[in-house]
Amino acid sequence: MKRLTLPALLIATCLAAPALAQTAPTAGPTSGTPPEKPASTEIASCKTTALHTISAKDPEIKDIYIDEDGATIATAETKVEDTPITRIIMGEAYLRTDRSDKPRRFLCLLGEKGKVLLTFFTVR
Repeated sequence: MKRLTLPALLIATCLAAPALAQTAPTAGPTSGTPPEKPASTEIASCKTTALHTISAKDPEIKDIYIDEDGATIATAETKVEDTPITRIIMGEAYLRTDRSDKPRRFLCLLGEKGKVLLTFFTVR
């Protein structure tokens, strides 16, 4: 097995540095950049409605972080009395986008035309 000499090691390091610099992490909830648009329109609707309701009670809460990768979006064909439920979304959410609070279970019920019927958070 050959040993790399100091000049060869320096050259290898210099060649690898640009590749490492291009793999910077994407903007996340704690990066200080504006939050990205949610991938799901259903989750976006639930988030908007929940944020409006929660910020009315606690103006300190400016945004909600919903873990979309771990969220479950289920199609439903059920009713609560005469109100149809078309989607049920469940997952984890943080009421502080820096994740300084505990994760909460998040539930959202959607009705016809994507109307948000209920958003609910509970401490895990």
